[in-house]
Amino acid sequence: MEEYKAHFKFENLLIWQKAMDFGEMIFEESKSFPKDETFNLISQARRAGDSIALNISEGSISQSNPEFKKFVNYAVRSLAEVVTCLHKAKRRNYINAETFKQLYQEAFHLMNMLQSFKSKIK
Repeated sequence: MEEYKAHFKFENLLIWQKAMDFGEMIFEESKSFPKDETFNLISQARRAGDSIALNISEGSISQSNPEFKKFVNYAVRSLAEVVTCLHKAKRRNYINAETFKQLYQEAFHLMNMLQSFKSKIK
């Protein structure tokens, strides 16, 4: 079997890889939310969590750096949505304080990475 080789430049970006991991963390954690949240908080958290990496990849193939920055800004906004979903989940007792803290710290780290990455795009 042939070994996987990245062909798209975004696949080599650490920020994209971290965003992919974070989206999976949100997906896994949201599995434990009540079923009556399926079309509300679960859906919103998952879509926003996935949108972070999706925007990074979409922006990376942009025709200009200002357009790439625009998509990184979209990723930042999606991350802010996830953080708000985490607060909602904690308030509704869907996640405990320790899980909230862990995911919040991951989100804060990813936010810092996104802001730093954006500042390096000329």
